Amino acid sequence: MTNNPKLNDLQLILLSTATQRDDGGLFPVVDSIAKDEDRVRKAVQFLLKRSLVEEGPATDRRFAWREQDDQPIAVFITAAGRCLMDRTADGAEPHAGDGSTPKNEKNSVQEVRKGSKKELVLGLLRRPDGATLHDLVTATGWLPHTTRAALTGLRKKGHVVEKTKRDDATCYRIAEVA
Repeated sequence: MTNNPKLNDLQLILLSTATQRDDGGLFPVVDSIAKDEDRVRKAVQFLLKRSLVEEGPATDRRFAWREQDDQPIAVFITAAGRCLMDRTADGAEPHAGDGSTPKNEKNSVQEVRKGSKKELVLGLLRRPDGATLHDLVTATGWLPHTTRAALTGLRKKGHVVEKTKRDDATCYRIAEVA
């Protein structure tokens, strides 16, 4: 699995549209790309393969991208897809490397390279509800023990990583420092 896939314009449009919808659905697609069904289908398959989107039941056939046993199946953006889109949007802003953050200051959290897996993990951990180990493993492609080691590494670098419970799963998130 590719952790930072190169997306074409069509894939970016699909993900961007999904981030703007309350339900995170990819369908119905915008009119400008709706006419090219084959390209849309291939783009969705690419996004599914990389876990940037996932299938789920559709409440309305207009939101379905396919049917299985006469049940409409929709496609929704995942946490990894949202994180990738957040990074894409952040990369367009010229704020990185402006020299305003001293790198040698003690007790400061070191900057993370753009597009790295650590940046992806930090993005997931900064969400208000954090991320489960499964979320992190799915987004990075790492094994669970590697993912836990990365969390330990973040703590050593100065990040405050909190552990909470969500349902039966342990949830990790970056604590806000006052």
